[in-house]
Amino acid sequence: MGANGKSGGKPDRSRRRHGWPLRRPPRQRNEEAVPSADAVAATAPVREQPCSLGLREGVYGALDLGTNNCRLLLARPAANAAGFEVVDAYSRIVRLGEGVLATGQLSEDAIDRTIKALRVCANKLKWWNVGRARLIATEACRMASNGDAFISRVREEIGLDLEIIDRETEANLAAAGASPLICGEARSVLVFDIGGGSTEILWLNVEDGRYRIGDWTSLPAGVVTVAERFGGKTVSADNFAAMRQHVNTLARPFVERLLNGSSGGVPVPDHLLGTSGTVTTVCGIHLNLRRYDRARVDGSWITGSDVSRVTNDLLTMTYEERAASPCVGPERADLVLAGCAILEEIRAIWPAERIRVADRGLREGILTSLMIEDGHHGRTA
Repeated sequence: MGANGKSGGKPDRSRRRHGWPLRRPPRQRNEEAVPSADAVAATAPVREQPCSLGLREGVYGALDLGTNNCRLLLARPAANAAGFEVVDAYSRIVRLGEGVLATGQLSEDAIDRTIKALRVCANKLKWWNVGRARLIATEACRMASNGDAFISRVREEIGLDLEIIDRETEANLAAAGASPLICGEARSVLVFDIGGGSTEILWLNVEDGRYRIGDWTSLPAGVVTVAERFGGKTVSADNFAAMRQHVNTLARPFVERLLNGSSGGVPVPDHLLGTSGTVTTVCGIHLNLRRYDRARVDGSWITGSDVSRVTNDLLTMTYEERAASPCVGPERADLVLAGCAILEEIRAIWPAERIRVADRGLREGILTSLMIEDGHHGRTA
């Protein structure tokens, strides 16, 4: 499996694979007027702004619809061909996978929240005249029995053709998105992406500045599913230990594969590389940020002791205190400790002292892959 999730041959440029534009969205009638700016943006017709069309040429799009978040990133290749320039972005917590673990289905409330966010994304894609994009959905839609029906509804109501990707593709995109932050001296790196419904873990071997995926796994455990299983608002020490044991059990087969019959201990990478809301939140708290600042967090280094200190502090807080924390907030207060449990267990299994923090992930991996397909060097700096 290649570093960018491709199996060789010519790239697939079909509209279905890359998702935009598939069709013109049907006109919406009788929309209820609401005061929310995002809701207005989601339903109002796109209006031309005083912006030269030239500024909207050559824009690529990447949409990542996960169990917890809906994220869009729009960019064009950088002039020096060494990365890309972000022109617009959008992120909204939608909790599409809320309750799926218990019911096996996406709920109507979760679908409605997500549809509203996707309308905003569709408007941005149209306004920026995006010609090449890939729009993906991950674990929530993979798990839910009505995942395909939801994808069809999005296509019919909004005109976006989402692609439910498999876990291997998701792992490849996570690696592609985070790889620019691999330390230049590293020869082995463990990349992890703690999502809402799953956690991707990849062992990368690095040589001459290029990485190769040695092995990977996707654990069916993310911040939403673990919090729903064990509780997220009130987390005791016993609850937290149970979360960690759950993750350890799921990770065991991958650990055994890496051991490959060796009688020695689990191999330890030169450093860990984390891309997720959990690790960026932990980093923001460690840095004592009054409000989250991507420029301060992305690319930062933290240590294992930093993670433990922040985790222990969060465990002593009430739900209300976590919600008041500027780097957590009310939308993540019931999920952050589930993420910390996953992070702490990853760190316990692979106890590298240094952890590189990446506020980047699948969207950046998508943009990188698309630009490389088109002959651009799409790696971000």
